[in-house]
Amino acid sequence: MLNNLGVACKHRFDNTGDLADLAEAIAAQKRSVALTPEGHVDFSFRARNLGKFLHVRFISGGDTKDLEESIGVYRLGATCDIGSPWESLLGAVKWAQLLRQYHPQSPEILLAFDVAVHLGALKAGLEHMVQGRYSQLETVSGLATEAAVAAFELDRTDKALEWLEQGRCLVWSQLNNLRTPLDELRIHDSELAQRVSDLSQLLEVAGSSRVSSYSGMSLSEKLDVEDGAHAHLKRAKEWDDLLKMVRAIPNFESFLKPPSISTILHHIPDEGHIVIINVDSRRCDAIALRAGLEPLHIPLPDFTFNKGKRYQGVLGDRLRHEGLRARGGDVTGPTEGEVPERSFRRVRPGHSSDDTLQYVLRCLWVEVVKPILTALGVMEVDRQSQPRLPRIWWCPTGALSFLPIHAAGIYDCIKSEGTLDYVVSSYIPNVAALTDRVKNSHPVDSIVAGLFLTSQPDAPNACSIPGTTQEVRGIHSRAIQAGTRALKVEGSALSVDSCLKHMEEFSSVHFACHAHQNAADPLQSSFLLHMGCLDLATIIRLNLKKADLAFLSACQTSTGEEKLSDEAVHLAAGMLAAGYRRVVATMWSIGDDHAQRVACDFYEYIWKHGEGARDGGFDGSKSAYALHHATQQLRLCLDISDSYLFIWVPFVHFGY
Repeated sequence: MLNNLGVACKHRFDNTGDLADLAEAIAAQKRSVALTPEGHVDFSFRARNLGKFLHVRFISGGDTKDLEESIGVYRLGATCDIGSPWESLLGAVKWAQLLRQYHPQSPEILLAFDVAVHLGALKAGLEHMVQGRYSQLETVSGLATEAAVAAFELDRTDKALEWLEQGRCLVWSQLNNLRTPLDELRIHDSELAQRVSDLSQLLEVAGSSRVSSYSGMSLSEKLDVEDGAHAHLKRAKEWDDLLKMVRAIPNFESFLKPPSISTILHHIPDEGHIVIINVDSRRCDAIALRAGLEPLHIPLPDFTFNKGKRYQGVLGDRLRHEGLRARGGDVTGPTEGEVPERSFRRVRPGHSSDDTLQYVLRCLWVEVVKPILTALGVMEVDRQSQPRLPRIWWCPTGALSFLPIHAAGIYDCIKSEGTLDYVVSSYIPNVAALTDRVKNSHPVDSIVAGLFLTSQPDAPNACSIPGTTQEVRGIHSRAIQAGTRALKVEGSALSVDSCLKHMEEFSSVHFACHAHQNAADPLQSSFLLHMGCLDLATIIRLNLKKADLAFLSACQTSTGEEKLSDEAVHLAAGMLAAGYRRVVATMWSIGDDHAQRVACDFYEYIWKHGEGARDGGFDGSKSAYALHHATQQLRLCLDISDSYLFIWVPFVHFGY
């Protein structure tokens, strides 16, 4: 009742501006917090209200005592282990933001963001993932990048790296962070693993069922609510005891703990660099990781959050103009002398020079990629003595997640220079997506080594894409010639169940089909087959531990959701989460003829330079180099006009 009275008085202050109303709201809220028993499920919620009211009074009156008290109350609510993790998270965010705004050099900022990112990743994220709700992800989107900025300003690159790794890609991280440790725990102690799973779900349900008002309740109903709060407290203590029990087991010391800097750096690939690019409205920076070295901080002063949004807007406008949002869209037939193409149209005469893909790629090169490669010393290497290009794994945030960093460069008649001249690019949704594969690196199992291919040219409710049939038949024929164990199933001959069976039987897959991305529920993203939809949730349930390469010859399989730019909610990341070590995907629509050419050149490179084909198997470890080679071959056959850039740029490589 006191909490509700405080809220009502605050609303009256909002309307009247009378500080007496605000004083009454604060007084009521202080009594409410003081009377809330230790460990009560509503403590964080009531503390956050009090912190909010005190901050409002500081803004109105300027009394620093109100500010310090507000910060203290937010801290108290954020560090409370009981109650809704969402309320604790919201309090932690305000705690960190107030410190950063009013005490920018305070070391307490590190503690505040530590708590906020930890809550966002391990509590709030898990609460909403398990229950199948993703709308709350928008609330924490951007938290990790904001925290990283605070770390950079305090010269703590290590903390920036930790927070970016903990606070992003919650969709896939929560899946892996709970599934993988539980799988390992089940092997050691199945009963203990089941207790962890059951109790976590009970806590999530309790944390999301807070009662905001006792008004109108009977005495028995009020007692039931209080009994529920005490039961929640008991379960929370039981959860802590359970975690201590698990972490006392050898090799389970870090069970469900966020990754430390040492953990992140432990399985960096021996060769190449990982580059995480943090995009925030305050500043933009990169962190470069290399085996055996400390993280390298690379400021990007010439690139800004607003520039990234502008480049993203330019690219989006051009894609809509070119009709490149789906494979097999409306087709403008090629005229005599033109390269046959699907969905590709010429740039209109008089198109603005700063409204083209060339402009976007040039800006990305000058402002982002070239400064990074220069700092890494990559551009100084003598290619005659070291002809093999190094690998680089890009891990972008914000608007850069939607932009083709791998193709950044200057493409004109006078000079051509870009990313492809210096490195072989891959993308990763987060560092763990790569280090987990390095940690568990092993040769492809000879029992499943091979390539399963399918073409689905006429899926229901989708336009026909006949080029997929020729593409798959050509690759399959060449696979048989190369001695690779391969299987081709076309159209309605492939059911969803038989597709899943073949995915278990073959280490690598090639899907030439339509795809659908569901940003609201990423696990419902799917491949469209003649006989039904094959969704990621179904694929992930297979737990494909022997999977190697997935070539997704479909459109926009690496296009994410703008509102969740740090979540990598696309099919390519989903296939990595399903168990594939590496994925070839596309950023936008691909023409049938060019898709076939890239795919054929890709596999030719694999068979020429890869390992395992001579034994009837198939090894995708050279897939990043194969895609680099294939897109370069296509690029060299085209001119440098803006429209032709749209042909080769969309092909991207994910993973190891």
